[in-house]
Amino acid sequence: MKLTVLGRYGPFEGPSGACSGYLLEAGDARVLIDCGNGVVGRLWHHGGYSDLDAVVLTHLHPDHISDLFVLRYALDGERAQGRRAGPLPVYSLPEPGEDFRRLPYKDVYDVRAYGPGDVVTLGGLTLRFAPTRHWVPACAVRAEAEGRCFVFSSDTGWSDSVAELARGADLFLCEANLLRGESEGHLSAFQAGELARLAGARRLLITHLFPGVAESELRREAEAGYGGPVAVAQEGATYAV
Repeated sequence: MKLTVLGRYGPFEGPSGACSGYLLEAGDARVLIDCGNGVVGRLWHHGGYSDLDAVVLTHLHPDHISDLFVLRYALDGERAQGRRAGPLPVYSLPEPGEDFRRLPYKDVYDVRAYGPGDVVTLGGLTLRFAPTRHWVPACAVRAEAEGRCFVFSSDTGWSDSVAELARGADLFLCEANLLRGESEGHLSAFQAGELARLAGARRLLITHLFPGVAESELRREAEAGYGGPVAVAQEGATYAV
């Protein structure tokens, strides 16, 4: 299993950057987790989008879904030219309802609602979900395949349910939107480290960075909470799980 970071920023992208988007691959399965602004162009460099097996949306804030509204045009073109046969499954929480109802487009997407506690199987990948602490309904994602485990926190404040979902993860991708302090809907880098330590995650990769905050400071703060080395997600980089 491997993870490629397509976008790492939130709630808006940094210079030449992109918002949340992560390509998870295991065997023949290719799953895009979140599709924020700038992600579609990045997919060109990592196998494209015509053979994606699914998109999984952790929540419906724009910095996690906005490129889904341009990906549909690209996929529509792929189908017209015979390079893709069927609709792309898009898994999403059904709330907020007005945002969920905007997701379908022609027959390009097969939009499927999921909820906390659900299990989704995509090829050799098994996905599980737990609620986060955010301003709209959101879920963290646990993916298991080939005897390995990857967990993405999505956007969250401190959450015991996310810590439990991440228990024993081989790679925990965790948001660290704040440098210091606390928030109802986001973690500081120190809290991301604490959450990973509590979960017993073997490796911590921090993401959802606020543009302009120094990576070195985020890393130091996360390492203080984690008690070990922490990596900062780099766009275009691929990480073995």
